[in-house]
Amino acid sequence: MKKIAAIDIGSNAIRMLICFVIPSGDKYIFQKNLYLRLPIRLGEDSFKSGIISNSKINLLTNAILSFKYIMKVHEVEDYQIYATSALRESSNSKEVISIVKEKTDLKIELITGLKEATIISKGNSLEKIGFNKTFLYVDVGGGSTEYSILRRGKEKISKSFKIGTVRLLNNLVDDSMIKDIRDWLRSNIDNDDKIKLFATGGNINKIQSMTDSKSGKPISYLSLKDLSNTLLKHTYHDRMVKFDLNPDRADVIIPALKIFITTMESVQANKMFVPKLGLVDGMVNEIFYENNASKLNS
Repeated sequence: MKKIAAIDIGSNAIRMLICFVIPSGDKYIFQKNLYLRLPIRLGEDSFKSGIISNSKINLLTNAILSFKYIMKVHEVEDYQIYATSALRESSNSKEVISIVKEKTDLKIELITGLKEATIISKGNSLEKIGFNKTFLYVDVGGGSTEYSILRRGKEKISKSFKIGTVRLLNNLVDDSMIKDIRDWLRSNIDNDDKIKLFATGGNINKIQSMTDSKSGKPISYLSLKDLSNTLLKHTYHDRMVKFDLNPDRADVIIPALKIFITTMESVQANKMFVPKLGLVDGMVNEIFYENNASKLNS
């Protein structure tokens, strides 16, 4: 059974997904074998000072090295490592990538926000939907938020905005960014469009469980508002204890809720679906179909 791995170096955390590639007729199924997440939070350095510190470089190097050995144990045949806004926007990104390559022999590739949005959309089933509806896909990260709009299963437009949970936590987002998002969404979605909204990212999965929304069922707008208002009444420490939130989730979940609520209000959506997919899922798709289909087929 062949395996491929995708590693996403994000602003809040680093994630690795390892999948089996299983033939099924004339198609392939990507069955998740392992998922790991390490909350390194590179965005704390990048967005504040514009540079990744030596301590964060060491954490990143050790994380990638641990992923390398895990891939070896799992006999992964191919992999890809993408870095998004935190590393992309740091002035010493080339130096960081060089250090990691020297110490781990693994190559990191920086990707643009637009490419990130495009890859994320490959990890979900929207491209296969042909109903007469408009589908809006939003992925909230630590440093950026990606949107993809799909009309009638074929007309797609994507855009990345420099607003994310880590940026908002550190007051590094101008108020005009919210207006820019609303203007872009409203200019690309007609008032009479039937919107079906999908959301991804680590926070939305936790939000779904906290709102008692069942898996596969949508989260209502009122549930998000109620949760946001409730969490805002508690301190960071109390959110960890009372709501069983990890330290690296108890702070970012509030700005994540703000972005999701803003998105719903902008398109007048009263519910949001959670497919539980993200950048690493799209990367797995890309690795197989665009880079190694012939090799994995052999």
